[in-house]
Amino acid sequence: MQHRLAILDDYQDVAHGFADWSSLAPDGVAVTTYREPFSSPDAMESALADATIIIAMRERTAFPREVLEKLPALRLLVTTGMANASIDVAAADDLGITVCGTPGSPTAAPELTWALLLAIARNIPAEDSSLRAGSWQHTVGFELAGKTLGVVGLGKIGRRIACYGQAFGMDVLAWSQNLTDEAAAEAGVRKVSKEELFRNSDVATLHLRLSPRSEGIVGEPELRLLGPDGILVNTARGPLVDQDALVRALAEGWIAGAAVDVFDHEPLPAGHPLLTAPNTVLSPHLGYVTRESYRQFYGGALEDVKAWLAGAPVRVISA
Repeated sequence: MQHRLAILDDYQDVAHGFADWSSLAPDGVAVTTYREPFSSPDAMESALADATIIIAMRERTAFPREVLEKLPALRLLVTTGMANASIDVAAADDLGITVCGTPGSPTAAPELTWALLLAIARNIPAEDSSLRAGSWQHTVGFELAGKTLGVVGLGKIGRRIACYGQAFGMDVLAWSQNLTDEAAAEAGVRKVSKEELFRNSDVATLHLRLSPRSEGIVGEPELRLLGPDGILVNTARGPLVDQDALVRALAEGWIAGAAVDVFDHEPLPAGHPLLTAPNTVLSPHLGYVTRESYRQFYGGALEDVKAWLAGAPVRVISA
């Protein structure tokens, strides 16, 4: 049987460098790579109508039921990572589509989080730009030692961030809807309420999965509690934060600044108000974009395809 495999959202054109897709040729698999996001659902459905296998990069392209129903040839949908809020897994099950995940790097996103925090603490992007323009020392940064770090979501990434904060001499608080006293104590942090975390933190950093329960979990009340000296860091998912409230918070000085890697709509549209908001460090969803991470993502995706072709799918994600 012949198969068409579509690799989506390979913005940097690197998928072929991190896995040997040509090894699928003996199995009758033809591989097509798409670098740019689709301009519309109709364009996506037209391009992928005959694809039996799709590799999705994180949540860049959504697969709700109404899209899956218009992809009649699709039988295997692989997402990088082991969770993808943009895939309706229950609908895939109903339609006979196998959904599989891949391994991922445990350190890529935490390291990017800390890079953004250091960059905003010491105004590195602004000073870099100023220096290149011929100027010298325009801003005054702040030290992390002695400050309070509030970690929202103490999962695998949040625990690593808590360790980074402790290594830098920070007092670490944590909150999430399901956080237990035992888990907080094991991580060596203080469990507090959400209000306490935002009121008492110098830096609040978000590490929750996106779900209906967590969407918009940071809004105007939390940002006002963070206060005029507080910094918000978001490398998790854009919709965790009310972006209209964040833009106002930055413009009106409710908070001192924000370091953001994730947005409601990606790629971030031209003219988005965050692009001109003051006191920000922005990056284009680089949390997982490392050589090590891509080897696991694309290598794992290739393993998933081969296992499915052999009739023994691995890392299957069920509703």
